Amino acid sequence: MKFILTLILIYNSLLLAGSISEKEKKSRADAQLKIEMQKEKKYAKEQTFYQKNNYDFKGAEVNKDSVNSLPSIEVDDFDMDSVYD
Repeated sequence: MKFILTLILIYNSLLLAGSISEKEKKSRADAQLKIEMQKEKKYAKEQTFYQKNNYDFKGAEVNKDSVNSLPSIEVDDFDMDSVYD
């Protein structure tokens, strides 16, 4: 009986964690999109190219929390031999 209750508890917690993470992924993506849109508006208004001295490199770093939410890319078999024929 304890074993069955433990399995049910673990199963429900996994389902709950899965549903929360999808909401978090969506909210993270929306927040990052808003930030990037504000940057693009600023760049379009200024219409200048930044040099290394006045560019914000911290803003261009990858958000490590959002990396897990990226879809995996499926690659077909790539044969380089057919390229040179």
